[in-house]
Amino acid sequence: MELRIANLVAKPGEKVTGTIAVPGTSVKLPVTLINGKNDGKTVLITAGIHNAEYSGIETAIQLAGEIEPDQISGGLMIIHLVNVSGFEKRTMSVVPEDGKNLNRIFPGNPDGTEGDKICHFLVTAFFSQADFYIDLHAGDGYESLTPYVYYLGAATPEVAEQAKAMAQKVDVPYMVQSDIATGGAYNYAGSCGIPSILIERGGEARWSEAEVSLYKADVKNVLRHLTVLEGTVKANENKPVDISDVVYENAAFTGCWYPRKKSGEMFKKGEEVGVIKDYFGKQRQTCIAKYDGVILYQVSSLAILKDGPMIAYGKISN
Repeated sequence: MELRIANLVAKPGEKVTGTIAVPGTSVKLPVTLINGKNDGKTVLITAGIHNAEYSGIETAIQLAGEIEPDQISGGLMIIHLVNVSGFEKRTMSVVPEDGKNLNRIFPGNPDGTEGDKICHFLVTAFFSQADFYIDLHAGDGYESLTPYVYYLGAATPEVAEQAKAMAQKVDVPYMVQSDIATGGAYNYAGSCGIPSILIERGGEARWSEAEVSLYKADVKNVLRHLTVLEGTVKANENKPVDISDVVYENAAFTGCWYPRKKSGEMFKKGEEVGVIKDYFGKQRQTCIAKYDGVILYQVSSLAILKDGPMIAYGKISN
């Protein structure tokens, strides 16, 4: 059975690459379709929904080049970079044409702005053909993080269970169940009945071959687990531990940010994990840990913006 997205068509045993125009916009998505000779499930892989999260983008590009049709059963749809204009204009997370964060506006709107139309096209053209979904992320250009993976919570028990099994095949120390059904790409995919995960690895607008190598191994192991990629599922060095009660704390002031811990470090309830000071060095906000936990990600730049992200942390489940 052929794998088709708009003008791009891969027959059984074929791999094709090209750009696909998003209707009503100037956006052309770089896409690779890989259609195995044998029947199987179809997996969607996306990167660059947040355009400055480079490790995921480079991982998608390399995976598209490395995986061949004779290695898979079923199909792969790989979008190398979703927010193309944001990448080319070096924005942080948003579509420059409308200032919208794609991972907050799914399922989109065909009559909306540029970002709305991109999301709607992903849903109608790609989600409609996907049996599973892997979304590749990192810390934003001003964020550091410890590697971890999100999996679905707001889905049917069967879909949530399949998503968690996918997450457990990623070689990271932590995993987080999300209870949101819309807004994010993988969240909305879950509400459509598609077992989905979002992997976080890398950040600070950097990437390295070592990091991408680990990222590719993550994705390939999930694909083996789904019996789409040939080979034996590998035992991970890390067995992801569930993180609960995640706190996503935003800044109350614009100023200078001074974290007290590094991403991935533990802390105790009541401990000061960071402060915001003004341009005269006067302390304006103190971030106090609400419980014992671990820092998942945080702003790593000196600059911090009012109402923007500051730190995210959670409890380690026993």
